[in-house]
Amino acid sequence: MTDLIRANRGLVAVGVIGLALLVGLPLVLDLYTLLQITLYVIFAILALSLAFIWGYGGILCFGHSVFFGLGAYAYAVSVINIGESTLPFLIAMALPAAFAAALGYFMFYGRISDVYVGVITLTVTLIFYNVVNSTAGPQYHIGEALLGGFNGMPSVPSLNVPFQPDNTLEPEGMFILCGAILLIVYFGLQALLRTRFGRVLVAVRENEQRVEFLGYDSRLHKLIAFSIGGAIAGLSGCLFTAWGNFVSPTAFSVVQSAQIIIWLMVGGPGTLLGPVIGAMFISWLTVKIGTQQTINANVVLGGILLVFVLLVPKGIAPMVTERLVPWLLSLRHTESSPRPVAQERKA
Repeated sequence: MTDLIRANRGLVAVGVIGLALLVGLPLVLDLYTLLQITLYVIFAILALSLAFIWGYGGILCFGHSVFFGLGAYAYAVSVINIGESTLPFLIAMALPAAFAAALGYFMFYGRISDVYVGVITLTVTLIFYNVVNSTAGPQYHIGEALLGGFNGMPSVPSLNVPFQPDNTLEPEGMFILCGAILLIVYFGLQALLRTRFGRVLVAVRENEQRVEFLGYDSRLHKLIAFSIGGAIAGLSGCLFTAWGNFVSPTAFSVVQSAQIIIWLMVGGPGTLLGPVIGAMFISWLTVKIGTQQTINANVVLGGILLVFVLLVPKGIAPMVTERLVPWLLSLRHTESSPRPVAQERKA
């Protein structure tokens, strides 16, 4: 048992710190700060979905916000019509997963190259953005839910305790739910990547042709990974809509997709912890920049992206684990190592 903990001390540390923050933050933070951190946690879940697809599957998805937007609108429309959030919560994951499976089937089994996959996903999210943006007017509705067009859908009901529509989650409960989902998604993806499927998926990223020569169906592995990423992105869209009780076509926007990519580039696209850190840090920085009128937030984000692409291409997490930690350990080893006898005599 001790050897197992030592071999996975990084994951154990993340779990302990995550649980401590999950329990402790609602006790010490004011309501406004807790709501902001809840939003950062939701964005971290969204970042994990692309980290799994792109960082480990090698699938270049420039239009990842399409799954986020589908989950957001699926929850909003279904919860307004059903009046209770249990089934809409599941629909918000199932619909983006099904759409990702359908889109991925034509892309991967059609042998479309990585660059064109990025172009296709970006085109799809632009199509959704323009279609939903043009649905203003009372004639555009699904059941009792008015789509609202560019005005969005206000007054979307919050999440409630399963099958208890009158027992909605308070901000503290919403934070605990989102934090717990983030930990479940993080450790679930870690466990999946350690399975045979995960190892083959990483091999597909490195050399897809060689994987096929070994007898594995690389297209099927990419399709499953793409669907899982779509489901997780839809889940984050559901939580985002329930958090703000509002959704608009900006959920499908190119800006939203670009932000996700920036989160990964800052944190490290080849890790799972890095995108979480990147999403929370950039989201916090965007809020701080938005409180002043001197500097445009998009200019700052673009500059950050350029800096990390040119100077820190692997992101924060790999830089810390591969360079900073070994350097600190080497300093500690140098300080603790005994000096030669000749040096001691001179001293």
